[in-house]
Amino acid sequence: MKSLILFVILAAPLAAQRGQTSPMQEATRLDVAGQTAQARAIIQTIIDTSSLPAGKAAAQRAMAMSYAFDGDCNNTVKYERMVIDYWRTREQAEPQNAFYQQGEMANEAARVCIDNGALDTAAVYYRIGTELGIKEPMPATHPRSLWEYRLAHALGRLAARRGDRAEAARQVANARRALDSDSTMRGAQERFYPYLVGYVALYTNDLATAESELTKMVNTTGNANDPFMRLLLVQTYEKLGKKDDAAAALAKADSLATAHNPPAAYVRHYLRGRTP
Repeated sequence: MKSLILFVILAAPLAAQRGQTSPMQEATRLDVAGQTAQARAIIQTIIDTSSLPAGKAAAQRAMAMSYAFDGDCNNTVKYERMVIDYWRTREQAEPQNAFYQQGEMANEAARVCIDNGALDTAAVYYRIGTELGIKEPMPATHPRSLWEYRLAHALGRLAARRGDRAEAARQVANARRALDSDSTMRGAQERFYPYLVGYVALYTNDLATAESELTKMVNTTGNANDPFMRLLLVQTYEKLGKKDDAAAALAKADSLATAHNPPAAYVRHYLRGRTP
């Protein structure tokens, strides 16, 4: 949340406060529209003209997401690493937030990579994210159990993508144990558990479970507006031969994919690939 607030403050000029479109808002619009080269030209100008390190890092993160709209794992990683380097400079001044943000940026890069099939790179960066996140000093604002849960969640999805049903099941069990070990963390993270179970089921061809868990996911408060979850349902319905349900879910995913983040980036890239 702190980084999001910082992004808004630093990246939106006074014109945006007067109801006009800021350069970053225009770049977001262009990325969503598939005009990623034009978006990156704007973002590069923001990077080049940012006088504050935090502003430059916010723009570098936006550049990472712009590459995500093209399914470009390598360049997403390149720019996320720049953002990680910025947060390293903040370890003395704000250690809790700095280590958390480093872990978040590594995981964000990994998310783009797994979504686009770069599984080995995703595995590397999910582990880096965990290693960075658990360095947060006491009093930690994000418990070790959170990072253990996130890593098991990621490793379960990776195993499913690789067709390793046994390893996927083992990591689902690890994720469940991590949740159950910390009731406070579980309260915030339980809603992402059906995502893991449904994702694993989809990629291991247990389509009944995939439909059940992913439907549960989109019907849970806080998940309803996630376009990626809708897209997983599209893929499930298509495998089940439910053409009308797939079409409805695809239209919903399309309408929701308007943010500048990994779920929207993947959905927009996926939809561009389906266009005749």
